[in-house]
Amino acid sequence: MTGNTLLIKVKQAEYVSDYQIRLTFSDGLTGTVDLKDEIWGEVFEPLKDINYFKNFTQDRWTIGWDCGADFAPEFLHALTKKQSKKAHTIG
Repeated sequence: MTGNTLLIKVKQAEYVSDYQIRLTFSDGLTGTVDLKDEIWGEVFEPLKDINYFKNFTQDRWTIGWDCGADFAPEFLHALTKKQSKKAHTIG
């Protein structure tokens, strides 16, 4: 590991609507991520119920649900950047 390695953590998470969560990361990036297309596979099945999806928890690294589903903070960070860039291109 080099001195330039930055550990990405979710510092704040707030439900917005549908499958969207507004995230703030340890490097200062803030944006709304849409996870609708990321909910697939057995562990994520309960998240298809929007009322269940809304009830995520935040630990010291990322967001997760009591069914054991979570998303790596690095994945959420990259997806937030990608979706933010796409939104600015469309808008």
